[in-house]
Amino acid sequence: MRILIDICAFIDMPAEAETREKRQAAILRILREQTVGRQTVLVDLLQQQGIEATQSSVSRDLKQLGVMKLGQGYAPPDSPPVDEDRDEAMFGDFIRDIQTAGVNLTVIRTAIGAAQRVAVCLDRSGWPEIIGTVSGDDTIFVATGNAAEQRRLVARLREQTHH
Repeated sequence: MRILIDICAFIDMPAEAETREKRQAAILRILREQTVGRQTVLVDLLQQQGIEATQSSVSRDLKQLGVMKLGQGYAPPDSPPVDEDRDEAMFGDFIRDIQTAGVNLTVIRTAIGAAQRVAVCLDRSGWPEIIGTVSGDDTIFVATGNAAEQRRLVARLREQTHH
């Protein structure tokens, strides 16, 4: 009996994967065509196109697709870069604290919910000191190559945020 259940689950998997792929393609198409600020709106738009979706499935899809909420709506990962001056001005609005942790890691605390947005701006900044970022809800880890690069990064951030 167990083998039969496993076989049935395996047979259904391709259909589930196809449904997910179709839904994800539709999500990207919708986000490129219009501004969507809420997942529930995205669910409604998908259902209007005859695509089954729930808020939880859309949430998982957005995460898998690398979609981020920027400003008033969700942006696909291939969206055009945001204006750099606006990005850097955002640092002062959202960064709450800057601390070093060792010689290669800088920890940035942000307003709740702003870490991913600030990390994207840092990633797009082109600052040579930054090797990469990892963000949570209100914390960003920024990796630098060495202590000198870390000092330059911290000085630059503090200058822009007055911290």
